[in-house]
Amino acid sequence: PYYVGINQNLYLQASLQSSDPLLQLFLDTCVASPTPHNFTRGSYAIIENGCVKDPTFTKYSSPHRHILRFRFNAFQFVQSNSEVYLQCKLVVCRAYDYSSRCYQGCVHRSKREASS
Repeated sequence: PYYVGINQNLYLQASLQSSDPLLQLFLDTCVASPTPHNFTRGSYAIIENGCVKDPTFTKYSSPHRHILRFRFNAFQFVQSNSEVYLQCKLVVCRAYDYSSRCYQGCVHRSKREASS
């Protein structure tokens, strides 16, 4: 576990362990949950489909394409213990492949209409 106070900056870095210099990382989704077993119900999206949802989120530049750096303010779920679990989905793409997910950025996915 990593301990940080409420509203303090939480800095994260993800790196791809590969000898291929033409691979890059993209942060697609990052979700926080009060439990380690359920990241859908009662969760909080920090990034969703490449779109920033948390106003304290900041992405930092990196010296390499295979390293991602970002931060957001630490928080606690109401009526929960003090632990917050984080699950992030990263995408690996070929550098300069402008049709890849890494270059699409924020993707707004429309919700399907429920039939009667």
